[in-house]
Amino acid sequence: MLIERERSCLLVVDVQERLAPAMSDAVTVIRQAGLLMQAAARLGVPVLVSEQYPQGLGHTVPELRGQAPESAFFSKISFSCTADPVLGERIGKTGRDQIVICGIEAHVCVLQSALGLQQQNYESFVVADAVSSRAPASRDIALQRLGANGVELVTTEMVVFEWLGKAGTPEFKDLSRLIK
Repeated sequence: MLIERERSCLLVVDVQERLAPAMSDAVTVIRQAGLLMQAAARLGVPVLVSEQYPQGLGHTVPELRGQAPESAFFSKISFSCTADPVLGERIGKTGRDQIVICGIEAHVCVLQSALGLQQQNYESFVVADAVSSRAPASRDIALQRLGANGVELVTTEMVVFEWLGKAGTPEFKDLSRLIK
């Protein structure tokens, strides 16, 4: 199935100051999540950002923090974003049924959020080049498990170009510069 911008919401999971440096490829995750956030903003796709226990793990990294309004950020203590009542309700209020997910850690909060969304009849898409774990093997197994459970595995470019739908538009020109 195609990812449609009118049906999509971007969920950025726990890319936080004290957590990100421990990831196996934090630089790539931050870069790809930032590109997704810029594309979402340009195309009118709602963005929600979770923060796992920010008192201990810090807030979202500065590179991403400024790319969404303050109202997009939610703290949580549940690993799954759907298990947090406020964040779960906010996802529902977007009116979107396709949730594009990036962030960390792939085998904990990303996995549990994607599977929770699937259980609630959302179409979940995990952006494989925008997720990581401390151990690469944990990320790899998480992606295998997600795919086996019906979660679509995609790349950042897949998401951006499916949201765009066609070339020759001002949005295409703006976003294609980011990808180069």
